[in-house]
Amino acid sequence: MQFLLAFIVAAPAIGAVAALLPAPPGLRGRTPQQAVLRHGVVVTGAVLIAAVVLALGFDRDHPSKMQATTDISWIPALHVRIHLGTDGISLPLLVLTALLTFLCALYSCFKPPAGPSPKAFVALVLLLESGTLATFAVLDLVLFFLAFEMVLIPMYFLIARWGGAERAAAWKFILYTVLGSVVMLLGILLIGVKSGTLDMVALATDNGRDLTHTTQVVAVLAIAIGLAVKTPMWPLHSWLPDAHTAAPTAGSVLLAGVMLKMGTYGFVRIALPIAPEGMHTFAPYLAAFAVVGIVYGSLACLSLARRGNKGDLKRLIAYSSVGHMGFVLLGIASMTPTGVNGALFANIAHGLITGLLFFLVGALKDRYGTADLDTLAGATGAALYGRAPRLGGLVAFAAVASLGLPGLAGFWGEMLAMFGAFDPARGLSRPAFLTFMSLAALGTLLTAAYLLLVVRRVCMGSAPQLTHEAPEAPHASEAPEAPRASEAHEDPGAREAQPAPAEPAAPATGGSRRHAEGHETQGIRDIQDAQDVRDIQDLQGYELATWSPLVALTVLAGLWPAALLGLSDPAVQKLLAGGKA
Repeated sequence: MQFLLAFIVAAPAIGAVAALLPAPPGLRGRTPQQAVLRHGVVVTGAVLIAAVVLALGFDRDHPSKMQATTDISWIPALHVRIHLGTDGISLPLLVLTALLTFLCALYSCFKPPAGPSPKAFVALVLLLESGTLATFAVLDLVLFFLAFEMVLIPMYFLIARWGGAERAAAWKFILYTVLGSVVMLLGILLIGVKSGTLDMVALATDNGRDLTHTTQVVAVLAIAIGLAVKTPMWPLHSWLPDAHTAAPTAGSVLLAGVMLKMGTYGFVRIALPIAPEGMHTFAPYLAAFAVVGIVYGSLACLSLARRGNKGDLKRLIAYSSVGHMGFVLLGIASMTPTGVNGALFANIAHGLITGLLFFLVGALKDRYGTADLDTLAGATGAALYGRAPRLGGLVAFAAVASLGLPGLAGFWGEMLAMFGAFDPARGLSRPAFLTFMSLAALGTLLTAAYLLLVVRRVCMGSAPQLTHEAPEAPHASEAPEAPRASEAHEDPGAREAQPAPAEPAAPATGGSRRHAEGHETQGIRDIQDAQDVRDIQDLQGYELATWSPLVALTVLAGLWPAALLGLSDPAVQKLLAGGKA
């Protein structure tokens, strides 16, 4: 178990270096591009297998205990140790990260993103996976910060080099996250100096007893700013829509599916157990920002979904993430086992559902050349139920899962988060949290409204029918000449009714010839447009292989929530009790 966890963290980084080298004979494809993409599938697949074996070997009878631990002194002068371990809180996030990265590598193998060298793309994805896995596995504050920062550079280049011409989105992403991380580092150093240790397990067991109230308040404020940027929490969210709109499909899936979880995981692993008094001070403000984000994100999505607003579907899903992560923050702010368990469940559910949504939007963009909702829902728009029924069915499934339909994964986390707000921890204002819960409930209604609107516009549009429409009236400069006297008594419909192979009729004037050519050109264009609509591909084999695990796990988590809650609840109870439960 020790080896497995170390392998899970280190293998992607080693694979990133190997991706830049010539491919071994067993992985050589028809082209060097295919070989390096296969390398990405093999490495991420090996990491996923190791994560599944780790989960199967995990002692479910003691999920609150740190398992598969490694504790080696690294920098003795600074008391920094290579301390790894996993419990019921971090294990689901490790498996989710390994799964989503493998699915991104598999999808990219069949649908490579347009951009520079595929070697660099695969190396960056693997480096991003290594940093994310390390964030969920390390138990030292300095290592947590290093892993937290390790993911920024790969994601920056994925957005800047494979995200089209919108380099400004990449700069916005890196500036927001780096500035937030600098503030977070100050809070981490303050805890280390005042407590004399950086070990997260020891600090959580101490439960803030060696830290004064002022120290805890300052430390939580600094750390929370850095974590809130990565979550992202309103009003520090503005980098997210631009980053998602510009990023390639794999980048959007990893950004929403795993990177956003790093911020909320930090709140649970660091702020709640290490500085509980500071967290108690800021909990009402965190809850207030969370519910504003829920309502704001939903209203922004409603605006983007309206006809004529030129809303981008990727941008809409990005704003929906602001709302969904607001439920996670609300559950954490309640500081109760119910709320925190709901937040952790919502983390996993959001990763599965939003990852699927970004895969689907990427497929729509590949087929239609755009993710603009007005284009997708226009006269030549999607109408996926009629043109690509399997793809349309998946879009509808992901949408109803995202809005929290009972029986699917999106329901339990948000419901438990609101239950936590209904009865918050002792000392927190219950009337205030009841208000927050009511606003969050309003957010669920708004979420259902915009997602159902998206389904109606994208999936239920009527396919254009083959009709012969009269062409537009000719321009004044192209008006037909006045008919000659010999043509004045001719039947105007005779020429149109006469079949093409028949004997030629009376010679047409220049204006009438252009009129007939306009009819013919318009008819050909109508036929070509309709043929293009019919030729839209439905679900492909590699897409089915990539997306099926996400669909299956969304249903499984919705029908059997105890699989996740049974892991997280004992660990959360112990965390909130200062290591005594």
